[in-house]
Parts: sequence; structure tokens; C-alpha cells
Amino acid sequence: MLDELKTANKVVGIKQLRKAIAAGKVKKVFLAADADPMLTEPVAEQCRARDIAVISVPTMRQLGAACSISVDAAAAAIL
Repeated sequence: MLDELKTANKVVGIKQLRKAIAAGKVKKVFLAADADPMLTEPVAEQCRARDIAVISVPTMRQLGAACSISVDAAAAAIL
């Protein structure tokens, strides 16, 4: 499932993700389970309100690696 992030058109990071959701561009969201809930819960609520699938990823490190970036990531989405 995370393999999709390597090649898909995507956004990484809470701020960009929230903008993309508001613009109606997001198909699927990935949230790191070990990220701060103060950051991820508003994104999850936004997704529930718009019927966007949310996939939980065990760690921020795994999500960052799946996005082909060298830092940890709390959230990412496929556009």
C-alpha cells in the first residue's frame, strides 16, 4: 500500500495536506500512528467529513521513507 507513494502525485506534510483536502484534490491520506494527535486528528476529521480514505502507517519514519524523503513525515496524501 505504501508503494503507491513512491510514484504517485502526492503531497507530504500537514500544512500542504490540509490545503489539498480543502481544494478537493486528495484521493487517499496516510497518517503516521506515532505522530502527535494534535496534528493528525484535525486532518482525520477533515477526511471523514469529505469521505476520503485514511490509512494508518505505524511510524513517521516509515511514512517518510515511503514518500522518498530523508526526514520523518506525519502525513501524506495521494492526489
